[in-house]
Amino acid sequence: MNSVLEKKENNKAFFNIEIEEKEFEKAIQKAYLKNRNRFNIPGFRRGKAPRKIIELNYGEGIFYEEALNIILPEAYDEAIENLGLEPVDTPEVDIEQLEKGKPVILKVEVTVKPEVKLGNYKSIEVEKVEYNVTDEDIDRELKTVQEMNGRIIDAGDRESKEGDILTIDFEGYIDGEQFEGGTAQNQVVEIGSNRFIPGFEEQLIGKKKGEEVEVNVTFPEDYFEESLRGKEALFKVVIHEIKEKELPELDDEFAKDVSEYETLEEYKNSIRERLEKEAKEKEKVELEERIIEKVVESAEIDIPEVMIEHQIEREINEFDYRLRLQGLNIDRYLELTNTDMDAFKEEMTPVAKRRVKTELVLEAIAKEENIEVTEEDIDEELERMAKEYKQEDAEKFKENMKKGDLEFLKSGIMRDKTIELLVSSAKII
Repeated sequence: MNSVLEKKENNKAFFNIEIEEKEFEKAIQKAYLKNRNRFNIPGFRRGKAPRKIIELNYGEGIFYEEALNIILPEAYDEAIENLGLEPVDTPEVDIEQLEKGKPVILKVEVTVKPEVKLGNYKSIEVEKVEYNVTDEDIDRELKTVQEMNGRIIDAGDRESKEGDILTIDFEGYIDGEQFEGGTAQNQVVEIGSNRFIPGFEEQLIGKKKGEEVEVNVTFPEDYFEESLRGKEALFKVVIHEIKEKELPELDDEFAKDVSEYETLEEYKNSIRERLEKEAKEKEKVELEERIIEKVVESAEIDIPEVMIEHQIEREINEFDYRLRLQGLNIDRYLELTNTDMDAFKEEMTPVAKRRVKTELVLEAIAKEENIEVTEEDIDEELERMAKEYKQEDAEKFKENMKKGDLEFLKSGIMRDKTIELLVSSAKII
């Protein structure tokens, strides 16, 4: 098989593929063997008629289409490898020559990765990123753990206050009429959690168990239910229970109960170490993002529309996956936000463009700098992953990975090494 590039322009490659007659003959024979059972020829049992007899009855080219389907994928892959092309979409293939005794000639048009004109990607100047852990941060973490380990107890007959947990019934009215979704029994509300309509929880402060309370609120203009946006509503509320959270003392016993440490001071030190580690990681990530953003801004690329469309689909699939983890899906989300898929895709377009451009620029820098992924790099990453997933045998772990997983792994390592180069050559001011 031979391939000849005719031209490349506007992110399109135009080339010819020539398949030798003997190679196409092999594909025709495979097509015959695959499809011979479909033909019922008088004088022959089904599937036993010779190829020549079938061709005499149905025409010489009866198996040509299937033969092309058999041979084209291999011929196409070989052609793009020989021509050094990186397609980003399905090719369009036209038959230019298909005659007995002559080679098959195919004309192919396919969208390919665009050329990247790199700007300055060395000595990029960025401001230093710094996050310091304070005593207030430690206290906030302690407070969170203290809250998580609090006990819910009955508040007695006192009036409700901020932080109390109430069990209530309520009925909602707009213009004197009950509205759908505005009624509930034994609803739990924590005063100050801001989980209800703004103003609702505050009007329950100072009330007692058994009281009936009228709560007046206005639905926000961005409320998920369009018919209620901006509407004034009255809720008739009955308070059944008032409970409070009893917090444990912050002392050595508390530290023993919630951690592996013997004293509160040791526990606080461990929190500081963890927060400082997280702060360093946050600094690293943000610094990398700032550098990448500047490098990408300085590059020039004419991105094919199809690459952006593919990225939008990936973004939507990832978003849908995250929604499903929360018990929703993309259709329900669009319904709740009163939008449609076309508008959502338009909203995702800037994100998709930025991500496509970023990956193209990083790939171009890796190529320009001859960055390579070695077997040692792969082994180190697999060992790290094996530990993370608690796999004792890294080699077995590697063997179990599919080829596609390894290619994905290699691209990730390549990306990381490229970013390391950018960071090491940047000027931090």
